[in-house]
Amino acid sequence: MNLRGSLGDMIFARVAGEEGPARRERIHHAPGPRRFGPGSAIWRVHADASMFPGGIRALLLQSLHPLAMAAVDQHSGFRGDPWGRLNRTSAFLAETTFGRTEDADRAIAVVRAVHARIEGVAPDGRPYRASDPRLLLWVHVAEVDSFLRAHDRYGAQPLDDAGRDEYVAQTAVVGRALGAEGVPTTVAELDEVMASFRPELASTPAARRTARFLLVRPPVPLALRGPYSLVAAAGVGLMPWWTRWPLRLPWLPITEATAVRAAGEVATRTIRWALPAADPAPGGTPR
Repeated sequence: MNLRGSLGDMIFARVAGEEGPARRERIHHAPGPRRFGPGSAIWRVHADASMFPGGIRALLLQSLHPLAMAAVDQHSGFRGDPWGRLNRTSAFLAETTFGRTEDADRAIAVVRAVHARIEGVAPDGRPYRASDPRLLLWVHVAEVDSFLRAHDRYGAQPLDDAGRDEYVAQTAVVGRALGAEGVPTTVAELDEVMASFRPELASTPAARRTARFLLVRPPVPLALRGPYSLVAAAGVGLMPWWTRWPLRLPWLPITEATAVRAAGEVATRTIRWALPAADPAPGGTPR
């Protein structure tokens, strides 16, 4: 097998898991109506290699909400089974972006059922519910903001202003279906909602442990440690300056504008070269 195929298979296996090939075949090739077509903004963003640094940023950013982090820390097996969690997350994004409407709705129903069972008390004494519309909104906007900013910087074909608004509006369909309220539908609204969360965000031991887990002691095979470090550095480089001290992340503006950005471009171009592009689904039409 050639280098490109070997590298692509290795990356895909880590992200998608053992069921990845069968799931990819069903998602992209099963006939039936789809919410989004191949030319849509959400398709362009979620099919791009920029999702890799965007995903690192999203996880780091989400960890800054004490209640959202408590739910993950107390109920998720992300440290014990990080690849399993990545497999499930990537499957959900693929189903809701590229899959048939009925499959996307089924994936959303499964996640809602899981959220309905998760509740507890955060270390600061506040109760939380994973189904809380406000927490769901934070998780949603942290992801959307991260994926969009990563695509702006590292995407093969960055969106124009209209495309960026289209992306936010299309992701809002999924966010509302999951139970979030007040979901933004434009970039301007996204910026407003992100700013509204600033008073609720804080550094916690769980958030700092998550940052160390992702950046210092990542669960990555030795063969992928070098490429992962480039992706992780690119993700950190996308983080807002005000998140750096709470998560004990470095902030080196000049280095990030040059060396880190160059490393991120190398990493995303390599991933894009290795992985096949998402195929339009034969017989699948957007609805």
